[in-house]
Amino acid sequence: MTVPETTLMIIRHSETTWNRDRRFQGHGDSDLTAGGRAQADALGRRLAQIPFDDLLSSDMGRTQATAAIIAAHTGHTVKTDPRLRERHYGVLEGLNIHEIKRDHAEVYGRLITEDPAFVIPDGESHQQHYAYNIDFLEEWLRQRPGATTAVVTHGGFLDNIFRYIAGRTLGAPRCILAGNASLSTITHGQFYGSPRWIIRSWGDVGHLTGIDAA
Repeated sequence: MTVPETTLMIIRHSETTWNRDRRFQGHGDSDLTAGGRAQADALGRRLAQIPFDDLLSSDMGRTQATAAIIAAHTGHTVKTDPRLRERHYGVLEGLNIHEIKRDHAEVYGRLITEDPAFVIPDGESHQQHYAYNIDFLEEWLRQRPGATTAVVTHGGFLDNIFRYIAGRTLGAPRCILAGNASLSTITHGQFYGSPRWIIRSWGDVGHLTGIDAA
């Protein structure tokens, strides 16, 4: 049986003011910086040269702002899905590491144990976040076999997708990076003798050459 190749081009949102200030964002939000808007513009120009079927975004402001700039180049209508969200960091959102260690030392101590069941106060656990991210991926594969889709999302989503494809446990420390406005591509199809997801590229920022996000 032929397995159609279904591709996701996964984009981490452009730089925000909280990224620049090294603050936890999660379900909180902050505006794109001028550099971040330039990043999205460069990525939009790149994607205008790549045929794809759908442009999706998480429903966070920073992802929608990034997607809107991309869509201005590609002509796609942006659709949102809350399952593309970042993890909810609860009481830690809006704070930098110094403030977190000072004001929420116990929470920080639990967070860095990598316990996937630990629910951040007023937030959620890694298990909860992983579940809805992967629910999106599996449903999209069922609904859009053979499609090529661009999704504008977050660093935590990228981490969860990597774990899912590589079979890495939630308790293992994060071992990948994907910068702002980076492009990572995964494909589901018949590979190495069986249907599976493969990673074609990760954290590609070639389109950002010469752009200073700071």
